[in-house]
Amino acid sequence: MSSSPEPFLTVEDLDLMPDDGNRYELLGGEIQASKTPGLIHQTTSGEIYYSIKSFLKLNPIGVVLATPGIIFSNIDAVIPDLVFMTTETLGASVRDDRIHGNLDLAIEILSPGADNARRDRVAKRYVYSKFGVKEYWVVDPAARQIEVYRLQENTLVLEATLGEEQQITSMLMPGYNARVGDFFV
Repeated sequence: MSSSPEPFLTVEDLDLMPDDGNRYELLGGEIQASKTPGLIHQTTSGEIYYSIKSFLKLNPIGVVLATPGIIFSNIDAVIPDLVFMTTETLGASVRDDRIHGNLDLAIEILSPGADNARRDRVAKRYVYSKFGVKEYWVVDPAARQIEVYRLQENTLVLEATLGEEQQITSMLMPGYNARVGDFFV
């Protein structure tokens, strides 16, 4: 007796999901749903966005985008909280008004709950590694810290866990630095 594997969902299936206040992502053909982020999450996202956007106004090397849909493959599509893309990467990635892979920096802000943390630290980090994202920040508002992962031999490896008084930098944005605590209210 053989069992048939569960069917993979695709980006086309993802496009059919209801507009019901949830965010739907596809990781390895499996649907992942999460509720719309809360106030702390949104405030933290806004502070990080503003910091990077201010830097980019003075150093026009790319763009920062909030909650863009990213299609890596027909079975991998995500909605990072924030992304940074160099001008070159953005130009090579946009097709049909959508971003298809090729991220430079993905930023996820943890929502409360072990399942959310596991999805961002394990499942999404795996997908980001698989598709060559160069840098990944996991922002933890509860702990008031940021984990910085950098791509090494096709795997995003934890390089630093930065607390409130430390400065965050990125090799992708030469000259950028910000005090981690300034991102949290």
